[in-house]
Amino acid sequence: MLSACSGESAPDTDESQSSSPSPTPPPKFSQEFAKPADGKPATITVAEKPNKRKMRADNLGISFESTELADPRWDPDHSNLDELLKNLGQPGLRFGGNRLDRSLFWTSSDEKAPKGKIKVTPADLKRLKKMADTTKSRVTIGIPLGDYDPKRGADMAHHAITILGPHLVGISVGNEPNGYTVDSGDLKIRDDNWNTDAYKKQLRAYVDAITEKHPDAPIIGPAAYDTQWMDAFTQAMDDSNHKDNIAAISQHWYALFDCSSTKVPGRGPQAENFTTKETHDSAAKLLGLGLDRAKKAKVPLWVEETGPTSCAGTNDTSKKFSKSLWAADYTLHAATLGVERLNMHSMLGSCDKGAPMSTVCDPSKEAKSGAGAGAGLDPQTWADTNDGQYQFRARDNFLAMQTISPTVGGDFVDTKVSGGDNMRAYTTIKGDTTVTVIINNNDASKSGGNPVTIKMPEEYAPVSAGQLAGKENNTQDRARHTPQRKLPKALPYSGPDSDKASEGEAPTPATPGASDAPTAEVNGNTLHFDVAASSITTVIWKKKPEPSATASPN
Repeated sequence: MLSACSGESAPDTDESQSSSPSPTPPPKFSQEFAKPADGKPATITVAEKPNKRKMRADNLGISFESTELADPRWDPDHSNLDELLKNLGQPGLRFGGNRLDRSLFWTSSDEKAPKGKIKVTPADLKRLKKMADTTKSRVTIGIPLGDYDPKRGADMAHHAITILGPHLVGISVGNEPNGYTVDSGDLKIRDDNWNTDAYKKQLRAYVDAITEKHPDAPIIGPAAYDTQWMDAFTQAMDDSNHKDNIAAISQHWYALFDCSSTKVPGRGPQAENFTTKETHDSAAKLLGLGLDRAKKAKVPLWVEETGPTSCAGTNDTSKKFSKSLWAADYTLHAATLGVERLNMHSMLGSCDKGAPMSTVCDPSKEAKSGAGAGAGLDPQTWADTNDGQYQFRARDNFLAMQTISPTVGGDFVDTKVSGGDNMRAYTTIKGDTTVTVIINNNDASKSGGNPVTIKMPEEYAPVSAGQLAGKENNTQDRARHTPQRKLPKALPYSGPDSDKASEGEAPTPATPGASDAPTAEVNGNTLHFDVAASSITTVIWKKKPEPSATASPN
């Protein structure tokens, strides 16, 4: 630096060159094994050609309570939320939830919000537009139906369409109308006469008001899991000559919903149920109902709100790492079924006191727990101590989504898992890149992992891998996240194909519990390696270049 300031250059000598520090090579992919990888071996066989399903950017989306719109931290200049979201690619964003119909007050004329309501204005939508411009997200927004007011709802829709522009892909009138008569807390917002006929009448009034200014407004609904409400939504849209406005059928689904059950395996709020075959298979059954209704309407199915459990008081369940294993499997599984958009329900609340199923949280001591708790915050209150930015934290289920994000944009390829006990795998292909995700639901409290063999078409070779691993399925400790890293020349492999092993080459680097394991070379279209239990592992493959033609001699 001194010579540069004085205009002199350093002499070009061997001595000066040798004194320059060598750059530190980037770390290569490795795992941690608390125990030997003595689980049952698995073979993963990948087909040559893709099927008709696709992993879209919208399949890695996040849902927020609509009252979060009033939070100034949606401004990319005031938080790291945009940087977190971009780790997922171009994630879908959805604003709805129970607070939409019970707590949100929309005004475009700066009216005072009624007591207990959170005011949302065009300024909040402009801030969201700034975020969507940064993350390139496609956005869906709910319009309150709780306080019946089609004129006010149409005004909110008008500003959303005008401000968000092409980012806005769907408007939902109300949230979970099937739950308006639930007599618990503040959930009940209709009397017992409320039914699908009443819903259809009110929905038509809203859509008529919205389309008066915006004939092409994209309407989605019914934002419920129940098929009778899906039928009511499509009937109402058809009856009012707005069938062409249907952008998607929106379905909600939570993995563990049988709140009084203690059965394992089952659908009760026990963490062990996240990784069972029953929970995996039930997604196909329930989402299949929505897919059937969407097919009849000739529109896509969007799972606008989803999460690990809908049961109150199950915070411990939602804190377990098995939730993240479920999140990765369910997200990919839903996409293979034909779901084109999926949003994990979240909030901007406290990491300690907020909803533990949220994919992001606020780690600060001053953080509040309620949805919309950030409304009205003054960005200057944190500017002096956080370089002007509020730092949100990604939870393990967010990191699970990030770990599988290399699949986005690819077409699914049929992938078969043989052996391995509780293990699943998915593969996508895009151009010359293929991505395989292995979800090892086997519990690290019982085994270090499983020997795995991946068999790809001949023209591919593995180049890198990333992983999210928990100490065990039911741990509440933070998981170990390894971003995509180049594969070493050899990996630990405790499997049966000993003829594939490399004599005398240690794992790179040596890993606890695997130091005595033989290793297998990373070479060719077949990859042998131990995969840690309680983990999500993503392997990226590249198509080998075609051999160059050699000129013929004269």
